[in-house]
Amino acid sequence: MQTQRGRIRLEPSAKRVRVYLGDQAIADTTRPMLVWEVPYYPMYYIPIDDVRTDVLAPSGNTRRSPSRGDGVLYTIKAGGREEVDAALRYPDSPIPELRDLIRFDWETMDAWFEEDEEIIVHPRDPYSRVDILQSSRQVRVEIDGVTVAESSSARLLFETGLPTRYYLPKTAVRFDLLEPSDTVTRCPYKGRTVHWAATVGGVRKDVAWSYPAPLPESQKVIGMVAFYNERTDIYVDGVKQERPDTPWS
Repeated sequence: MQTQRGRIRLEPSAKRVRVYLGDQAIADTTRPMLVWEVPYYPMYYIPIDDVRTDVLAPSGNTRRSPSRGDGVLYTIKAGGREEVDAALRYPDSPIPELRDLIRFDWETMDAWFEEDEEIIVHPRDPYSRVDILQSSRQVRVEIDGVTVAESSSARLLFETGLPTRYYLPKTAVRFDLLEPSDTVTRCPYKGRTVHWAATVGGVRKDVAWSYPAPLPESQKVIGMVAFYNERTDIYVDGVKQERPDTPWS
């Protein structure tokens, strides 16, 4: 059951969650708590009984949260590594459910697993969904009036809370107007991207991306190319789509 406490939400999960630093599992639980510290995605908090407390030592530092209270920070020594302030506990939190839970810094840890599958970026939100549908609608992408991609065999990706993304076959994309970018992003639902810049009217950084090896649930977009709705003009059946206002605008 989901609980709303002040500005955060909490919900127990039945998944087995393991956290690794170096080659050692420092937490292994079937009782993780999903905590939405921000509205967009949750983090895992682990019961202290399921954490290797022998690798934790108070660092002497604290962190204050308006909703969660005063947090005690810990240094972790495991797997030949020492990570300062990489674990956090709120022993006197005004939210009772948090008091006996440990939060690990996601990026500092080497690996996170749900059951036996590694997860990236952050835990998957149980209330977010990704649907990928084949479409015969004509999709055209323009930059400064120049068509850079066009297809009637696009796949439309609908993800909770985000604009529709239009994935086009590579054969429908004018790669003579694009050049590879060094930008790499990661998504917990789709995997790791590669990006392209456009060379129309000067270089325009990161106008398109692709997932060369998407996660199993997103295999339908493997190798296809999507363009940022926020940075290009996209027409669907001849109708120009509004540019959404998102963090990628």
